[in-house]
Amino acid sequence: MRFVDTNVLLYAVSTGPDEKRKARIALDLLDSEDLALSVQVLQEFYVQAIRLKKSGSLTHEQAVLLIEAFLRFPVQETTVHLVRASLDAKDRYQISYWDSAIIEAARALGCDTILSEDLTDGRDYDGVKVENPFG
Repeated sequence: MRFVDTNVLLYAVSTGPDEKRKARIALDLLDSEDLALSVQVLQEFYVQAIRLKKSGSLTHEQAVLLIEAFLRFPVQETTVHLVRASLDAKDRYQISYWDSAIIEAARALGCDTILSEDLTDGRDYDGVKVENPFG
């Protein structure tokens, strides 16, 4: 199973002319059945997708409908156990808390790959490897 980072969801709804290739890749990825995500990813998607200053931003209603559609994938909830694991990972890997929370959510769901443009492509976090689908 592959874990989807927020940037994949955002590219899927992008209307920017300079992001057409990435939007196509993201949409193709979201047709897959072996994907998972987390509550954190859904929250980040919502906040970024409706930003008022962003050209082509979604309405609240559009973002909510998309989040409902994304719920067809397994979703890792934020739990005390996940927060603790993320804090340990932050310290162990020397990365931001938010990146460590993505890694640990993927691990909790049994994912061996994280699809992300933000994390270091090819990096292996003790069995969870990062793949940049846009690179």
